[in-house]
Formats: sequence, C-alpha cells, structure tokens
Amino acid sequence: MDSLERLADRCLLPGFIGTEAPDWILRRAAAGLGGVCLYARNVSSPAQLAALTARLHAENPRLVVAVDEEGGDVTRLEAASGSSYPGNLALGVVDDVDLTRAVARSMGADLAAAGIDLDLAPVADVNSNPINPVIGVRAFGARHPLVARHTAAWIAALQEAGVAACAKHFPGHGATSLDSHLALPVVDEDPHEGALDPFRAAIAAGVRAVMSAHIVVPSTDSLPGTISKKVMTGLLRGELGFDGLAVSDGLEMRAIAGGVGIEEGTVLALAAGCDLLCVGGGLAGEDIADELRGAIVAAVRNGRVSEDRLVEAGGRVDRLALWRSAQAPSHASDPSVGLIAARRALRAEGSVKVDRRPVVVQLRSMPSQAAGVVPWGLAAPLRELGMRPTSIELDHQPASARLEGILTEAAGRSLVIVAKNLHRHPWMVAVAEGLLAHRPDAVTVEMGLPACRPAGSAAYIATHGAARACGIAAAEALTGR
Repeated sequence: MDSLERLADRCLLPGFIGTEAPDWILRRAAAGLGGVCLYARNVSSPAQLAALTARLHAENPRLVVAVDEEGGDVTRLEAASGSSYPGNLALGVVDDVDLTRAVARSMGADLAAAGIDLDLAPVADVNSNPINPVIGVRAFGARHPLVARHTAAWIAALQEAGVAACAKHFPGHGATSLDSHLALPVVDEDPHEGALDPFRAAIAAGVRAVMSAHIVVPSTDSLPGTISKKVMTGLLRGELGFDGLAVSDGLEMRAIAGGVGIEEGTVLALAAGCDLLCVGGGLAGEDIADELRGAIVAAVRNGRVSEDRLVEAGGRVDRLALWRSAQAPSHASDPSVGLIAARRALRAEGSVKVDRRPVVVQLRSMPSQAAGVVPWGLAAPLRELGMRPTSIELDHQPASARLEGILTEAAGRSLVIVAKNLHRHPWMVAVAEGLLAHRPDAVTVEMGLPACRPAGSAAYIATHGAARACGIAAAEALTGR
C-alpha cells in the first residue's frame, strides 16, 4: 500500500458482517484505516462487544470505532431486546435538561465500557414536518429552541462519559417528507429559519463530530448536503465555525447511490468537506472499501481532490482518536435512569387499567432502515409484570372476519390497541377505529409520534417512543403499578 492509499484509507469508515472482525478489517486497521462502524449484526452481548473493540484497538489504538446508539427506537447495543433508554422525543416531552444529561451520561458510560469511541448521535434535527418518515421520535421535538437545549445537554453529558458525540443530520433533516435511505429529499425551508440552531448549540457544547444529511436545500445549493461544498465547508465550517470531524451519512443510501453513485459520491463528499466517509450498512465487504479507496486515489492523482484535503481529513480523524485516548471516564452507568425517564414521558388519559388477561392487538409496519428490526410492543412487558395477555399482530388491514374474530377473542376481556405512528398509516387508523366502534373501552397505546388519536379513543396512552423502557412504563400504567 503506497502513501496515498494509506491517506485514503484513513478517511474510510466501513462496516463488516459478524461478531468477530474479519481478517481484512484487522489488516487494514493495522495499516491505518480511519475507523469501523458497528451495527446490530456485530453485537451479541456486552462482553462480546468489549472483546471485539479490544481486538480492533489492539491492531491500531487510533482506529475510531463508531456506532449508532441513539437510545429509543435506534439502538445497536440492545437491538435484541430494545433499548433501556427512551429516545429523544420522550426526553423532549419531559423537557428537563438534567434528565437528558443523566440519560446521555449513562449511555455514554455503557458505550465507554464497550470500547466505543464515537457515537453517531444525537439527532439534532427539528422534526418540523410530522409526516417525516425517518426522523419522528428520533428528534427532541418540533421547536428549535427545545431541540437546541437538549442537543447541547445530551452532547455534553455523553462526552463527559468519555465518548465522542456526533450531531446529525446537518444542515437539518427534520422538514423532509422522504427517507434519504430510499430517495433524495428536498427541504424547501431555509435552515437559517431554525434548523441550524441545534447545530450551533452542539458546536458551542464542544461536539467532536457532525454528520451530513443527504438532502437538497435549494436555498443553499442544488447538490445534496453531503456532496455540497457550500453546505459542508461554507455553512458548517465558515458560518458556524466548526473545526471538528465531519462524518458523511451512509454513502450507499439511495439519495447518493441512486444519484451520483457511491464512488463519485465518496469523491464529492471528500471534496465538499466530509472527513470520515461512512459505508457498510448495506455494503460490508472489502471490495467496497477497495473501490472507495481507489476512487479517492484516482481523484487525487487527476487533480479533482488535493492531497492537502486528504491530509486535512485524516488529521481530523487523528484528532478525534487522540481526544478519545485522553479520556479517563469516571461515570458509571445508571440502570434506573432510562425507566425513570420513560415513566416521566408517558401521558395517559381516560381509564387505562386493564384486567389480567388482556387481548393486545399490535399494528405493525415495515421498520425504517435507520432503526432496523428491534422488538417493541406491550405483550412482553405485560408478561413480565405477571399478566397473561393474548398477543395478536397485524401488518395490514384485515378482512372484516378477522376483526370479528378479534372482537370475539376479546369478549369479556380488556382490549389494547398498540401502534407506532398511526398518522402515517391509514390502514392502522381504520383498524383502530373499527375496533373502537365496537369496544369504546379499548385502550389505544401510541408508541410513535402521537399525531393522530383515533376517533372514539377515550382511553389513550402516548409513550413518545418504542424503546423497551417505554413499553415497561406503558405496561405499568395498564396494570396500575
């Protein structure tokens, strides 16, 4: 590997398959790879994860091990069970910055113990569009002053625990109506109208990294933010004064891969000002790392990207790694704080207590690519509290005979309807209202954004997220605990 290839590798953040690092990752780590991004597929237990990160760091202490651990609906460390911590919306609803700090500090202690260097969190987006398909409960809320103060509190506490935070998705993904994993969103709002405020607060709080958004902001540029020099250098570096690590969102997401393509997107992102280039959520072999390194080297050799830009980017990776190595975390994880926060975030109206044998109808939709498959709902937490629920799961609008069967099953028993983001799924609203028409005593539990309360729903619970902690809090409310 020549010196230019080494410089290019220092800017890459690939992923891999499995709970042990493959030889190609270890080999490249030893040669100076910038980092690796871990996903749920790489985690089976806290002990396994700590052993994995120790093995990676043994090859190179300057390797940046990153993960998306937001809490709430997006968790990698607890993807098998659901997060012990509620997500941002729940914290924003409580609006107690001390509680937000306590949750982030405990999460940071968990991450530090696991050997994680960079947490690709928090989401600093203002969820100004309620039908946003990818942000929603991941945001602290829809008002930029609230989002700004909780973003700053979360970052400060996580970094006190010794793990670098990464505010995302710059310059603001909250006003979109498309998921950038699947398409290229366009944001008509000027980010100066509020979307930038949480990023300003993040920078003032000393955030070590900022992640780009694959969105077009016409008021700034016609190119997606990740590959826009006006966004990543002019706005982030120039106007906001950020000099830390700029991380690209996943380059295999369709907003980039379906447009300019992954290789060209990598070159343009580097030229625009991104320092650490993330790929590996879907493409996780050495072949993609080779392709991206080759594209960067070719771009430098043909003059499209200067070698100085490559050195600058690698230098920012080095600075983050050095900061992490200098941390001596003294904070311990607090196993109770997540449930405390979830209880405080829960809102209940009407008579929500159920009998010991409730019928729980869970309305399921396709999980977002950001969250992945993580268990959620109320049947398991109710069982943990000694109840004997009958669980019925629906993933589409059933025939009337099926609804009749559910009502028959629930005759003489409590009925609970559980959903995430009813406002985005008309079939769920139809099912809920169909059941409520016959059972007005049924309890509706919204575990997503509470933007749509079904007609006839007198007994209603909003958890403001689907973390395991939120499910436990809702189960407690249903049982009167």
